[in-house]
Amino acid sequence: MSISERPFVDYESWEEILSALSDEERRLEAGGGEAAVDRQHEKGRLAARERIGHLVDPGTEFFELSLFAGHGMYGDWGEPPAAGLITGVGRVSGRLQMIVANDATVKAGSFFPITVKKLLRAQTIAQENRLPLIYLVDSAGVFLPLQDEIFPDQDDFGRIFRNNARLSAAGIPQTAAIMGPCVAGGAYLPVMSDKILMTEGSGLFIAGPSLVKAAIGQDLNSEELGGAELHSSLSGTIDFREKDDESCLKRIRHLVSSSAPPKMPRFQRSAPADPAADPERITDRFPLDPSAEYDVRDLFSCIVDAGDFTEYKEEYGRTVVCGYARIGGWSVGIVANQRQNVREAGRPFEVGGVLYRESADKAARFIMDCNQNLIPLVFFQDVNGFMVGRQAEISGIIKSGAKLVNAVANSVVPKITVIIGGSFGAGNYALCGKAYDPRFIFGWPTCRYAVMGGDQAAKTLADLKVRQLAKQGRTLSDREREDLEKSISETYSGQMDARYAAARLWLDKIIYPAETRDAVALALEVASLDPEIEEFRTGVLQV
Repeated sequence: MSISERPFVDYESWEEILSALSDEERRLEAGGGEAAVDRQHEKGRLAARERIGHLVDPGTEFFELSLFAGHGMYGDWGEPPAAGLITGVGRVSGRLQMIVANDATVKAGSFFPITVKKLLRAQTIAQENRLPLIYLVDSAGVFLPLQDEIFPDQDDFGRIFRNNARLSAAGIPQTAAIMGPCVAGGAYLPVMSDKILMTEGSGLFIAGPSLVKAAIGQDLNSEELGGAELHSSLSGTIDFREKDDESCLKRIRHLVSSSAPPKMPRFQRSAPADPAADPERITDRFPLDPSAEYDVRDLFSCIVDAGDFTEYKEEYGRTVVCGYARIGGWSVGIVANQRQNVREAGRPFEVGGVLYRESADKAARFIMDCNQNLIPLVFFQDVNGFMVGRQAEISGIIKSGAKLVNAVANSVVPKITVIIGGSFGAGNYALCGKAYDPRFIFGWPTCRYAVMGGDQAAKTLADLKVRQLAKQGRTLSDREREDLEKSISETYSGQMDARYAAARLWLDKIIYPAETRDAVALALEVASLDPEIEEFRTGVLQV
């Protein structure tokens, strides 16, 4: 997002937040707009979202990922809605698939730097979960003004084709349909897939007609140079030549239906039960004021199957709640920050949302137990970070934090993270932030990412500025310091917003709180497609 936009956490009601989120989603889903969709239709082609609608099973929903990718990031070039690429999980002929579709209504489907990262994230999810991929290709290639940020590095454009090769070698099916232009390096994506379809009127070539004419003098149109007939009957590059989008998508559905079913999952699942409370009422249990206390277990009644939460070490390390539960029938271990302060006679006061030695030790032991028993982990983050100060250091907070990070980093069962509030500092790491390989990472619109809270950051940065000026013989008046802190706080607040995180793919999806249960249940189903689990080993733990 642009930091000039109003952060979600500044809204006064859930109704306002969810309405604002819905409005932004509709804008991004419109892609390049109605006129651009009309131009696709004039070429005899469907728009990307129409193609996905034809591809997925009737009556099922497409679970879109990374809709906010690139949001507010490319002001000089115009924002590419959804990064000009649609990715997500859909059910095709009864089988879950990762669907990747270029949106040709957005700058002709060109790849911005974040477009590359978005496609790589989709491939990573597919590889980690053995989720088959379907690519619907319709792209003019790299966005040339930003080619230096796209082309040469390890996780740039070339990584896509490296992943194609590795996915195929791992036996993860990839089906590609060329449904428009497919030019230069981008031509390798479909050609390195397991099955290749191509519609009439599409083009597949290393260099387009203009470049060929300039380089070697051949004057050819797109069809003569690399049309569907050429690649079907002469080069033999494609496997199926289709007359139009509809027949191509129908063929893909048939091909998917003929593939073998996935192996049986190794994770325990029983018949799902409805949650005890209506998921639509979950926002009634979550205050918008970040300083307000709430009992995280009240949220679970809207998420987990009724009667299926068994709390672990309930009376110990109480600023973290751990427990065994079921979500959509899937057995899970839950690790969540408890936002209630701990006030008990004869015991030190503890601040809710803060990790203390006892809570870190409890969470580490619970995570290890879930790994021993092949129970997937679900993390709910609303964390301020680890406790600080002399007494915390004496208690060994760094050792306990290191133990927890070790357990999370070496965990072999699927991990799914939902950030519902704050995600600050090392708390983000210890509770399975993006760096710790969650299979999926979701965020409510109220989630906030940062090294520290906005007020603390503003004061810290202002102090640094004051010291810098002091070295130059200058001082700030109280009013100037107040203005400086306000400016820093506003900038920091914008950078903590969920859209800012989602734009940079720190989140796979901003989810509505009411869809948390369904999102996690689908993520668990996707994770179950990979039955191969490594041996769990933590290495050397701090004691």
